[in-house]
Amino acid sequence: MGLLMSLSITFATTFARTGFGPAFVEQWMTVWGVAYPVAIICIILYRPLATRLTAYLMARISGK
Repeated sequence: MGLLMSLSITFATTFARTGFGPAFVEQWMTVWGVAYPVAIICIILYRPLATRLTAYLMARISGK
């Protein structure tokens, strides 16, 4: 998931900033090389919180 998300987000932001030029793929991969480790670290750090929040919200929705 981290791989796909970081690829998608860095593609969109690189395109928004530079457009498709001759160096687009190189720029994209440079940005992605920084973003991917950050995405993995964020997944590791935020997953427990997201899991608890989801469980809480689902309990509230189902009335338990």
